[in-house]
Amino acid sequence: MTAPFRLRPYRAADEDAAIELWRETWQQAYPSIDFNARLAWWRERWRSELVPNASIIIAEQDDALIGFVTIDRQGYLDQLVVDPGHWGSPLASALVDEAKRLSPDGVTLLVNKDNARAIRFYQRNGFVHAGEDINPTSGRPVLKMAWTP
Repeated sequence: MTAPFRLRPYRAADEDAAIELWRETWQQAYPSIDFNARLAWWRERWRSELVPNASIIIAEQDDALIGFVTIDRQGYLDQLVVDPGHWGSPLASALVDEAKRLSPDGVTLLVNKDNARAIRFYQRNGFVHAGEDINPTSGRPVLKMAWTP
């Protein structure tokens, strides 16, 4: 039987595992993009933007990092990353629930417009369409989504 996952705050020692999980997950979601080529950029963004400005909650199982969520002080959910082996499990919803707990006045996020699976997931978790935009980094069209209590 597989051990249950547990949620805990991020620690600096989690950095390499979190960055590798980000790379692996996005590579599977968008196989035509070379995420290995983006690792230096992502590590810098992780260190300079996310770690100092967001609460990061780690999901682990059997001492392995299997997911994380980042939520900043304004209620912006920048990253929800779940190991592909746990897609469809309760893990992503548990991480979103933790983001809602940390930002009880509301949560906003951007999701790639072509990521129908993620959009359905967020809708099932109480998020509604709140506009459209273009991701300034990737140039991809995104949907703004929001959850309010």
